[in-house]
Amino acid sequence: MNRRTVLGGLFAVASVPALSACASGITSLDSQGSGTGGGSSSKGGITVGTANFTENQVLGYLYAAALQAAGVKVTVRPNLGTREIVIPALRSGDIDLLPEYQGALLNYLDPKATASEQGAMQNALTLALPAGLQILPYGMAEDSDAFVVTRETANKYGLASLADLKKQNGKLVIGAAPEVKKRQVGAVGLKDVYGVEFKEFKSLDSDGPLVKGALKKGDVDVANLFTTDTDIKSNDWVVLADPLHLIPSQHIVPLIADRKADDTVRKALARLGNVLTTADLTELNSLVDNDKKDPQDVANAYAKRHGLVK
Repeated sequence: MNRRTVLGGLFAVASVPALSACASGITSLDSQGSGTGGGSSSKGGITVGTANFTENQVLGYLYAAALQAAGVKVTVRPNLGTREIVIPALRSGDIDLLPEYQGALLNYLDPKATASEQGAMQNALTLALPAGLQILPYGMAEDSDAFVVTRETANKYGLASLADLKKQNGKLVIGAAPEVKKRQVGAVGLKDVYGVEFKEFKSLDSDGPLVKGALKKGDVDVANLFTTDTDIKSNDWVVLADPLHLIPSQHIVPLIADRKADDTVRKALARLGNVLTTADLTELNSLVDNDKKDPQDVANAYAKRHGLVK
């Protein structure tokens, strides 16, 4: 998942009110009233952008299916790149809506933020967002970063948690997307929080075939993957525990331009958020990555099966 680059001078309190959490843990629409702001309208259509990994593309097409069922004209621009690309695209108006992840987005916007619980992060995000952007209610599904080793590597070096990596400072190679080298939930945080230093950082892809292939072949010792990746279980890889809570909660949350955040959009995406579970998301990822199905087809079939579209 894509994290941080400081948006110098761009931070301002967003135009949405503070958000409260309902009993289910999903932010309630009721707490926001009509909350659309003057002139917000999706009538001209919405462009959904996605980052450059499978899950985010699936989420983008799920957003599109839910919105189209509500009568909104939608264009999807998938696989645009990292957060350093898609957030500026959202601010400039090239896209209107992004599937985001609470903790990752907060670390990107405010690297010093300490909130880690879903409700607290929702409020912190509201304060950290640049003017013109807002977050909508977060859903049930979540997907966190994970630092993974093979069972053989875990046994060889006695690795069970991120803290254990320090005992092997200067010996191990980590593989991840290039941006992870400079991110708090990445090489920076592993050093700051756990005192971990690697022999080498190999720039590969984001939870994709390059980093997973390198882990399988032993070209890297540690890989940055996502917890919804079914390859972790199928390969018997070991997810290193995070006792010092470097990795925050990562519930899926829509990030949208104020100009498009009307009640139609809010209700459609909240309906999806109340249906989609972490297990569902894991299955959808597997259908694309392992069964080689098209992300849009997978998303549309799920939306139909769960009554999100007619």
